[in-house]
Amino acid sequence: MDDQTLPGLHVAVLLTDGFEQVEFTEPRTTLEQHGAMIKIISLQRGKVRGFHHDQPADEFTVDTTFDEADPMDFDAVLLPGGKVNGDRIRNIEAAQRFLQHIDQERKPIAAICHGSWLLASAGLAEGRTLTSWPSIQDDIRSAGGNWVDQEVVVDGNLVTSRQPDDIPAFNQKMVESFSLRMNASPGAQAERPGLGASS
Repeated sequence: MDDQTLPGLHVAVLLTDGFEQVEFTEPRTTLEQHGAMIKIISLQRGKVRGFHHDQPADEFTVDTTFDEADPMDFDAVLLPGGKVNGDRIRNIEAAQRFLQHIDQERKPIAAICHGSWLLASAGLAEGRTLTSWPSIQDDIRSAGGNWVDQEVVVDGNLVTSRQPDDIPAFNQKMVESFSLRMNASPGAQAERPGLGASS
């Protein structure tokens, strides 16, 4: 039976082509089972393609773009990884601004694998303890972050993990963090115009 601990919570998933598909689909399933509503935000409308490591996988419909999306419409953010996706998205200024606004409001951000790259590029790693795919640990340290090798790390509103093997622990802490947001902001459950269920 689904545990509706996140009814009506609006979660933005920031993606470009080349994301690690399982790092999107498994957290999405968990969030939807808990009642959250998921929206994919990308550079342009149309489709984004996931990858299974270095092999192209499925396409998913983009709901809105970084330029169009209003951070005030969302309660939390999910940042899947994938080297290609992570390297692209960290250089998109509109994605950085979106994430900065989310962080300023102390809304939860859950990043896995190369998803933490965007945290570093957006200036959100400074003074924070987090983890990621090991190859980007120097980037996180250069951005002022304290990188640790753990399956999941929670630092304030940030939840981070290293790799697909960490997804069960990541999902658990993500739901806990997002649930705290629900409890702190009862208005998060209210319906917002134009934000229907994800396709």
